[in-house]
Amino acid sequence: MLAAGSVLLVLFGLLGAAVPVPYVAQVPGPTYNTLGEIGGDPVITINGRDRLETSGQLDITTLNVTGAGLSLVQAVRGWLDDETIVVPEETVYPPDRSEEETQEANREAFLTSEEAATSAALGHLGYPVKVVVRGLAEDSPSAEVLQEGDAVEAVDGESTPDLNTLTDVLTGIAPGSEVEVQDSRLGQSGTVTVTTAQAPDREGSLLGISVREMPSAPFTVDIQLEKVGGPSAGLMLTLGIVELSGGDDLTGGALVAGTGTIDEQGNVGRIGGITLKVLAAEDAGADLFLVPADNCADLLAAGAPPVQTARVETLHDALTALDDLRAGRTPTPCS
Repeated sequence: MLAAGSVLLVLFGLLGAAVPVPYVAQVPGPTYNTLGEIGGDPVITINGRDRLETSGQLDITTLNVTGAGLSLVQAVRGWLDDETIVVPEETVYPPDRSEEETQEANREAFLTSEEAATSAALGHLGYPVKVVVRGLAEDSPSAEVLQEGDAVEAVDGESTPDLNTLTDVLTGIAPGSEVEVQDSRLGQSGTVTVTTAQAPDREGSLLGISVREMPSAPFTVDIQLEKVGGPSAGLMLTLGIVELSGGDDLTGGALVAGTGTIDEQGNVGRIGGITLKVLAAEDAGADLFLVPADNCADLLAAGAPPVQTARVETLHDALTALDDLRAGRTPTPCS
């Protein structure tokens, strides 16, 4: 009987090591300094301004996710490891999408977060909201004269302060008309001529551009962070843009890490994997970790955080926490 039991234990051990289970493991990932460089290229470039010298760091925290196919033994080890979270595979890779489609969706979410971060930062710095070119159609009649980042100020003398007004003005212009578009680029005003095309879904004409309402500044912001997906980098990107374009030293030389989504109004939202991201901040040597207010309960439920935390609901809260840190005061912690 003893021999038979030993054989069964060995058999179950072999099966546990070989049979895949529908779970994936999440672990602390690398951090990225929004004020720094990756591979010699700046994470954030402010086009139209000289690059400022910075003294500290504003780090994005990330997670690493193993691919599908954890073994039962690996899953059990992960459940017992404080620095690993084992979750159902479908929560990371939805069954109706391939892994490549999921990665693409995460990348799109990051790019949307970039736009929100830029809007929140420029809005905080006081730049006015205008109709800004987001992109141009492949056969755009404006391709030679307008570009991404231009603000459309007026069409044929009619002011276009918002999207609805721009649409109304173009609806009243016959397709094929030659119009003058007043625009501003990097703070410089100008006028260009565009021959309009037929609008496919309404009366009137179009300029062949996609636009959005956002603060317009005399510079443009370019973010290069290819290895990050999802929206959770929004807060730290916003802070990086504020420092590099506003000229203020936000960190006072400290290493500040954080996480959180952000919308164009500067509201900070909940993210996943907070208990692992605080470990990533600890590994990076962070002096302060910025935590979305809606994640504080989850973080504290796992025990005392290993680094000093600041609870943030808005961009204003994050900036206040950094003010406190520079002044030697204790930022409002998760509680």
